[in-house]
Amino acid sequence: MTDFKDRERGEEAKFAFDEENAFKIAARRNRLLGEWAAGLMGLTEEETDAYKKAVVQADFEEAGDEDVIRKLLGDLTAAEQDVSEADIRAKLEEMMIEARRQLMSDS
Repeated sequence: MTDFKDRERGEEAKFAFDEENAFKIAARRNRLLGEWAAGLMGLTEEETDAYKKAVVQADFEEAGDEDVIRKLLGDLTAAEQDVSEADIRAKLEEMMIEARRQLMSDS
């Protein structure tokens, strides 16, 4: 019985660890996306910092990535940047890889 409980606790700990890492990776990816978009829009350093935070916050609106994509597409379109939804999705994938790499190198 003790072995089963130990195994159960181990699985729960692994799940919590995986969920925490997924959250950290998504937040870092969103900051990187915000920095990329801010660069396209020509924002100042202070505006870029605020924008990166806004992109991270946008991800809390709904599950998945659609809220972040919608924010970036709306903001970039308003700034008269010629960026498509496909461009944003490609950059999202690129930044996901970079965020994972950065998180692994921080460990």
